[in-house]
Amino acid sequence: MRLVQVTIPAGKREAILRTLDDEGIDYVLTEETSGREFTGVVSFPLPTTAVEPVLDRLRETGIDEDAYTVVLDAETVVSRRFDQLEERYDEEDTDKRIAREELHARARELVPTTGTYLVMTIVSAVVATAGLLLDSPAVVVGSMVIAPLIGPAMSTAVGTVVDDREMFRTGLRLQAVGLAIAIVAATAFAGLARVTNVIPPGTDVLAISQVRGRLTPDFLSLAVALGAGVAGAASLASGVSAAIVGVMIAAALVPPLGVIGIGIAWGLPGTVLGSTVLVLVNVLSINVTALAVLWYRGYRPDHWFKEDTARRATRKRVGALVAAILVLSLFLGVVTYDSYRTATFEQEVRGDVEELLDQPEYEQLTLLNVQFGYDDPVPPREPTNVTVVVGQPPDSESASLAAPLDQRIDGALGTLDFPGVIVDPGPVDVQVRYVEIESA
Repeated sequence: MRLVQVTIPAGKREAILRTLDDEGIDYVLTEETSGREFTGVVSFPLPTTAVEPVLDRLRETGIDEDAYTVVLDAETVVSRRFDQLEERYDEEDTDKRIAREELHARARELVPTTGTYLVMTIVSAVVATAGLLLDSPAVVVGSMVIAPLIGPAMSTAVGTVVDDREMFRTGLRLQAVGLAIAIVAATAFAGLARVTNVIPPGTDVLAISQVRGRLTPDFLSLAVALGAGVAGAASLASGVSAAIVGVMIAAALVPPLGVIGIGIAWGLPGTVLGSTVLVLVNVLSINVTALAVLWYRGYRPDHWFKEDTARRATRKRVGALVAAILVLSLFLGVVTYDSYRTATFEQEVRGDVEELLDQPEYEQLTLLNVQFGYDDPVPPREPTNVTVVVGQPPDSESASLAAPLDQRIDGALGTLDFPGVIVDPGPVDVQVRYVEIESA
């Protein structure tokens, strides 16, 4: 519920009070004695869903932007008329959302000052990069908590639906600057860690699980970003805390930005490409879903002639965002299919190894692990080596496993066909490692 205070311009008192009486609203009128063009201040409690329609009716009486309106949170209202008013608006409006004016104010509050925004973005990018290199999920999550990314994303969407061009431009500018400064910070930190040997020379950063998980973005990554945008706009429109949703939005952006910095510092163009596409898809998806949710929830400019302008701007921006997402999604589709083909290849190889070990001459061997190596993280990936780790009892001898295994892997390469691409995997290095094992 809300407590609304409205200044009454000269000559508008009767019209405003009549509107409040018609709505069945309890109010308190205070005389204005400052000698300005206002004759009083009226205060009245409202259900949250009633704020926007009541303010719209008051504007029809002649309240303009020169008069100020204050909307405050109210913990409790004890009034029979208020209970009746709340019941009426609950019946009329099942869409529980805050007023347009509150949405505008909340979006403005989410945007930090430029200095604070840049500092927090740099810190979150550095912490995320450190967490990736340390292979520490806890540190990576910590970087998400401090990332100030929800404000610019939500202000861009709100600025569009209420036709506040300054808010839209501010949100757009902060998003672009934030992404750029995060990449620079992550690259500088990763480069410093490399040249100072904080990360031991020869370390394969692509083998770090926190890094490896963000090298090949697929359609599941797109689902995360779409969910983050919907959750951000829904929390903003419902008036609940957006802090947790901010972490979700940061989860879609901050770690991939750290991977971009690591890829640049280690000179890995494939890594940079994959993570950059992931960041761009996530940013665009968050913006387009937030915009669509707010428009669907009924947010429009306060003047009808501005609504047409906002509608045209929304259609253009949604169209541009969707087109960009579709183009970038082609890359996600390729990655998704590549993950399928390599998974099929690996499954068939493992099946061949198990089938081979079932033969009598290999009955003493136990399959421990099968490891695969690929030429590049950017699809289409081709296998370069397969390492089979088997266990055998001490002082036992078995027939050689490498030659028949090599033949079976050559047969499995047919599963790597890629639509529209001539696949020539080339020779695959097959290694067999024997580990002595004892049974108790």
